[in-house]
Amino acid sequence: MKTTEDTGHTGKQRRIRAILGGSVGNLVEWYDWYAYSAFAIYFSGAFFPQGDSTVQLLNTAGVFALGFLMRPLGSWIFGSMADRFGRKRSMTMSVLLMSFGSLLICFTPTYQSIGLAAPVLLLLARLLQGLSVGGEYGVSATYLSEMASSRHRGFYSSFQYVTLIGGQLIALGIQLVLQKLVLSEDQLHNWGWRIPFFIGAVLSVVALFLRSTLHETQAFESAKSSDKNKRGSLQVLLSHPREVLTVVGLTLGGTLAFYTYTTYMQKFLVNTVGMTKGDATLLSFLSLLAFALLQPVFGALSDRIGRKPLLIGFGISGTLFTVPLLTGLSRASSNGEAFIILMLSLIIVSGYTSINAVVKAELFPARIRALGVGLPYALTVAVFGGSAEYLALYFKRSGHEHYFYWYITACIFVSLLVYLKMADTKKHTRLETEA
Repeated sequence: MKTTEDTGHTGKQRRIRAILGGSVGNLVEWYDWYAYSAFAIYFSGAFFPQGDSTVQLLNTAGVFALGFLMRPLGSWIFGSMADRFGRKRSMTMSVLLMSFGSLLICFTPTYQSIGLAAPVLLLLARLLQGLSVGGEYGVSATYLSEMASSRHRGFYSSFQYVTLIGGQLIALGIQLVLQKLVLSEDQLHNWGWRIPFFIGAVLSVVALFLRSTLHETQAFESAKSSDKNKRGSLQVLLSHPREVLTVVGLTLGGTLAFYTYTTYMQKFLVNTVGMTKGDATLLSFLSLLAFALLQPVFGALSDRIGRKPLLIGFGISGTLFTVPLLTGLSRASSNGEAFIILMLSLIIVSGYTSINAVVKAELFPARIRALGVGLPYALTVAVFGGSAEYLALYFKRSGHEHYFYWYITACIFVSLLVYLKMADTKKHTRLETEA
């Protein structure tokens, strides 16, 4: 079976349109997901009014973690749908669900207005968004990898994390505009935090239109000849135990590092480093912008030297330098020093983020690819990525924040062992050989 390796100007244009369309939808989904984390410092008191600021953030992070628990279920539902009925249909349905979750957060009254129902509705909205984003990762990773040409697959598939990070950038960018130009601190705490969730719902409608115009991948069309009952089923997935365990192992350390240096970092800069909320938002925005620009560079590098060297580089550097970098960041005496340390950390993490999607897609045949990429990844992220903020805040409150640094180091080391033993998927790929 051949992938979508169209030749000529028309084929290249079609491939680029498909990758841009899939990426923009991915960006909107992840914006909706990360708007919660970015604005938690403003709305946590509206849903959890008792306790100091760390306790409020801890409760909000708990809801964030519970949303992650829905991601495996979302990966199963939308991954099975993608393998049975097509990548396009699955991606369209997931963005609809995300839009509904954003609207629910936007219009939920505060704890002072409706009491316990407020955090319950917040939790319901995050569970729905967890379902959506759980399906988004595996299906979009599969779609982008299948639409890309084999020579530039690492480069093109890296745009999944460009848009994933881009979702955070838009959330932080909107926050910066509201902080600096539009609203006062009190207005943001009282009602301004609702604005980004309304914007997210509107952007989801735009993403829905873009995804409705996408072409289906040739890999899926070729796989349609196989028995539909065997496409996207857990039984078929379990017949690939080595690949499933590889996804879990290569994800474990990378996802924990990624969520630490991106989603949790804004709170770390405020709570631990002692920055103002405005400075922390600006620093997070600038570092994430640079981080996004690094992804295609590392992706293109993997097309030249292979996927495995980048993964091993991340594993070794993350194991050796996580504790020194986070310790140094916690003691940073200026914003410039904090930015340099954070960027060094994100450069290390890029060895994982830029190529992890394509590596997973290259492990599985097309009939089980979306489910194979998404479900074991979502289970791992739910346990390790989703709990990152909560554990970090828990260790801080208990007076042992450095325990969290060592926890990240241990997880990255486990992933390093997997990287050392696995084959280089660039040389041993199933994207071009199996339906």
